[in-house]
Amino acid sequence: MNVLIVIESCFGNTQMFAEAVGNGLTGRGATVTVTPAAEAGPDALDGVDLLIVGAPTHSRGLPGPASRRSAVTQGANPVRTGVAEWLDAMPEYHGRAAAFDSVTGTSFLNGSAAKKIVKRLQRNLVPVAASDSFLVGAAAGPPVDGELERAEKFGASLA
Repeated sequence: MNVLIVIESCFGNTQMFAEAVGNGLTGRGATVTVTPAAEAGPDALDGVDLLIVGAPTHSRGLPGPASRRSAVTQGANPVRTGVAEWLDAMPEYHGRAAAFDSVTGTSFLNGSAAKKIVKRLQRNLVPVAASDSFLVGAAAGPPVDGELERAEKFGASLA
């Protein structure tokens, strides 16, 4: 199985979760590529059996220009364009997908980038097999104890 994980990561937490998800998949025999959304070109989905999209939760949803500027004031190094823009320009894709996010809490007040990713994938007529949220201690991290292991199990469950 050929898996592409497209991410946006401002503080590195979403990157760590993407790698853990990827480890779960490679442990089941998948070939996994993790790439930043800003670097995923129009042919990125060629030959991909499973697309996984991950992003940090900003302002109860996906990062955007304003939330990225705000993240800089907290010490982040965000990109100019990320998952939201990539999903808006996403090429046609006929495989299955999954989504995840990094969040500081799981209550309604925290919101979820994963839910926004799922909606945008479904708008592009891409079936979404699963989604999950992984906890970080604060915006800058680190991941909460046990969350990287849980992300790896999430990846394995998608194989």
